Order: sequence, then C-alpha cells, then structure tokens
Amino acid sequence: QVQLVESGGGSVQAGGSLRLSCAVSGSTIRTYCMGWFRQAPGKEREGVALMWYGATTYYIDSVKGRFTISQDNAKNMLYLQMNVLKPEDTAVYYCAADLGCVWPLRVDDFGYWGQGTQVTVSS
Repeated sequence: QVQLVESGGGSVQAGGSLRLSCAVSGSTIRTYCMGWFRQAPGKEREGVALMWYGATTYYIDSVKGRFTISQDNAKNMLYLQMNVLKPEDTAVYYCAADLGCVWPLRVDDFGYWGQGTQVTVSS
C-alpha cells in the first residue's frame, strides 16, 4: 500500500521560501508519476507541478521560475522548493502519486494522496 506524508509547510512573509517534503512508503518512487497540488479556500484543487517518473518536470505558468519539483530516489522523497512566495500561493498543498502520468495535472488521474500541509503567505 502506497502511503504519502507531506511536511514542511508553515507561515512566511511574501518573498520568503519554503521547502515541502513528501515521504513515500510502500513502493519505489521511481516507478510513479508524482505531483504537487494545492487547494485554497473556496477554490478547486489544482495541479502545481509534475515529476514524470523522475525524469521530466512540468509547472503551471503561475509558479514557473519560482517553484522547483525534485525527488531523491535513494531516500524515496519528493520535494517542492518554493521561492519568492506570494499571498496567492496560500493553500493546503498535497503530494500525489499514480502509476500513470498526464499533463496537465488532473485530480481524478491520481490515486494516492497525502494528508496535506498548510502554506500561508502574508503581505
């Protein structure tokens, strides 16, 4: 059974940085498509960044140049480095995994989810 646990969220000032982590257990991360999603109050959950089987990355336009998705196969960990954070980045961030992979990210395409971690960016 694949399990995902996010950590690293918190409260920061605009312009600050955070690194989110996702610990993967029950399988080898290299065999999965990994994604980061976020959901702000009153909004739909949206895909933010995709790691295509540890080889290729994709981002939504609003985070390009600021966010970086990466993974460490030896540690079975997925990361999201977030720089130059803006108030509109405030949301609960979720790690997700699936044996399949598609871009753009869609919630219904991912079968495994973490519990989420809160990111709050103040002005």
